[in-house]
Amino acid sequence: MLHVTDTIALADWELSESFMRASGPGGQNVNKVSTAVELRFEAERSPHLAPPVKARLKKLAGRRWTLDGALVIQVDETRSQARNREIARERLVDLIRAALVAPKRRIATKPTLGSQRRRLAAKGLRGEVKALRGRIEDAE
Repeated sequence: MLHVTDTIALADWELSESFMRASGPGGQNVNKVSTAVELRFEAERSPHLAPPVKARLKKLAGRRWTLDGALVIQVDETRSQARNREIARERLVDLIRAALVAPKRRIATKPTLGSQRRRLAAKGLRGEVKALRGRIEDAE
């Protein structure tokens, strides 16, 4: 069980982890030990998340969301498999918590009378400047 909030906990069947060799520095250790972690969360099939939360999670996940509705998080930051596993789980929990927060709806407001007048005055001024750019006629 992975606890996200007091009310949401993900079951073990929803999460699967695979380990592979990490790239980058680490000397001979890199060639022997599988420290990189790939955490896969079956988000689309999860009964613990509401449909709007899943939609927001999909948007937040971006490229990490697969075609079959799974969220894949890869971590190979440290040389410790256990620490990489913790980091991957923390990232998943953070993403889900971010998806739980519904964005506030924007309430359209009318522009103030003063702002409307300032805008029209600026337009008039700009129009005058452009009107003065014509050809100069010879006064004879």
